[in-house]
Amino acid sequence: ISHAVIGSLYVIVLTALLALPLGVAAAVYLEEYGGRSRLARLIELNIANLAAVPSIIYGLLGLGLFVRTLGLGRSVLAGAATLALLALPVVILSTREALRTVPPSIREGSYALGATKWQTIWYQVLPMALPGIMTGLILAMSRAIGETAPIITIGALTYVPFAPDSLWSPFTVLPIQIFNWVSRPQAAFKANAAAGILVLLALLLTMNALAVVLRDRAQRK
Repeated sequence: ISHAVIGSLYVIVLTALLALPLGVAAAVYLEEYGGRSRLARLIELNIANLAAVPSIIYGLLGLGLFVRTLGLGRSVLAGAATLALLALPVVILSTREALRTVPPSIREGSYALGATKWQTIWYQVLPMALPGIMTGLILAMSRAIGETAPIITIGALTYVPFAPDSLWSPFTVLPIQIFNWVSRPQAAFKANAAAGILVLLALLLTMNALAVVLRDRAQRK
């Protein structure tokens, strides 16, 4: 099971590194710069649609875009990029809500001291919104770590006897390993699947606990 656990960690960490900057940047543009322009309305409409799309559709998109068109193959990077698309709507929507909770007086005080709009966003607005952003990231990663359909669709292996050692390595993740065990008729594999589910839950709770600690620390600061 260690190879599946390491593969899951690779994929979920890379997913967070891809989804968080893109999601926060999109939310900042929509909330602080976009206004009611046509581009902003078009992006908002697409985000609302993406939030309701079944996860298997993200798998088909990842297969066509990342695996075949961009030539990433069935690698860790392709899997993480596919899950990042899945997580983006949650990150964007939660970040926008967090930005709206920042009092206008913070922005006005920053402008009064001579700061530019970007300096105000970077030094005042984003630090105050960080707890809400972290909450959205926790929700997005909690959904992504348990997804099986998109990863299977892009061609992740059901079992590999080695751990990934780079972004281009073949990989498997814990949900796929559990799915593989559940589909087998022998009773021993059912016990393995139950143990794998407990490990996946422990991994999810550990990651969430770490993110909650970081969020609370930022909130106190």
